[in-house]
Amino acid sequence: MALDARRYRWLDRASKLVGVALIAAGLEVGGGTATGLVLAALGVTCGLATVVIDR
Repeated sequence: MALDARRYRWLDRASKLVGVALIAAGLEVGGGTATGLVLAALGVTCGLATVVIDR
């Protein structure tokens, strides 16, 4: 998948913000609980999603 530079920047920022929000939600629920771990894992995955996109 390839995007122009402007769209890539916006998608990258949005994915990082959503990732941080999911990690924060996982910590709020409880970092040691199953739900907290799943939310944190989803946050990391979302934050790293733009790595596979060519600019």
